[in-house]
Amino acid sequence: MVRTKQKTEENIWESRAEKVAAEAEGLYRSGQMNCAEAVLAAVTRNYMAAAGEEMVRLAAGFGGGSGAGCICGAVVGGTMAFGLIYPDDRKRVQRLTKELHRWFKDEYGATCCKVIIKTHKKICYELTGKVAGRVVEMLETQGVDRVLCE
Repeated sequence: MVRTKQKTEENIWESRAEKVAAEAEGLYRSGQMNCAEAVLAAVTRNYMAAAGEEMVRLAAGFGGGSGAGCICGAVVGGTMAFGLIYPDDRKRVQRLTKELHRWFKDEYGATCCKVIIKTHKKICYELTGKVAGRVVEMLETQGVDRVLCE
């Protein structure tokens, strides 16, 4: 029996989200980037290649809850990606940001880095990937299904 693989729109989106999630987690695990940088880099590499690595450097200070343990850097990286992808639509960026925060809080109980680290030891690698994947899923539901800039 020969089995053919049919790609549905949902499967394509799922695999793209998984790809970006794995890329973000790998960047963070490499030690070359913090959580915010890794999420922003993985999303922009896949949706805004022209943004380049210079843009990712803007996220350098947001890792580890901005160095103070406040908002999770991965969430900040995702928020920054929304702003880059929708530069002229603040309302959409705010709505997507709220949705990302709500999802994250439901998943991890808080958006505060200090709280997450206390309750979920050594989870930063995993949640960095999951946030990047979630950002892609959210972009796909907005109709962003291609590289925006080359």
